[in-house]
Amino acid sequence: MSGPTASLRPPAGARPPVRHPEAPPPGELLGSHYGQCFGCGGEQPHGLQLAARAGEDVSVTAEFTVRPAHQGAPGLAHGGVLATALDETLGSLNWLLRVVAVTGRLETDFVRPVPVDTVLHLDARVTAVHGRKIYSSAVGRIDGPDGLVAVRADALFIEVKVDHFIEHGRDAEIKAALADPDHVKVARAFEVNP
Repeated sequence: MSGPTASLRPPAGARPPVRHPEAPPPGELLGSHYGQCFGCGGEQPHGLQLAARAGEDVSVTAEFTVRPAHQGAPGLAHGGVLATALDETLGSLNWLLRVVAVTGRLETDFVRPVPVDTVLHLDARVTAVHGRKIYSSAVGRIDGPDGLVAVRADALFIEVKVDHFIEHGRDAEIKAALADPDHVKVARAFEVNP
């Protein structure tokens, strides 16, 4: 593929991303936004438990180890799991903008197989912002951070209010998240009401 489809290309008038002045500094571990998240949560035994770090400008890096529970074909990562790793890494960029956003569109290219027990090194960056739309791209490499490209993605995230999750989530999980002191800390950091 030669680049993102038209819906993932920033429109005329889109502006370059601006890192929020209170964003985590480069190198800081961003942590999980929710313990039960399949992508980054530590409470999911078969989840990705992806750990992202703030990068320079509006970028993040992350690592994900493909475990046997993540297989599709024998001995190889499932493509949906790899897309999830890309989505989670791209979603982590919102910590640097200090906005709450959800995936609107994710376009993934699978370049080469990723074997079980491989560490996938991910690098993502915001490319443009237009109103509530956040355009970003990511690449995943094997054999080290400068190794062979295995997967890549372009994405469109849409900024939402925290009410989006309250209105659409299951009541029991919403109550548990609101009772979690770490959630309240995250909500305050983004200047939203839990």
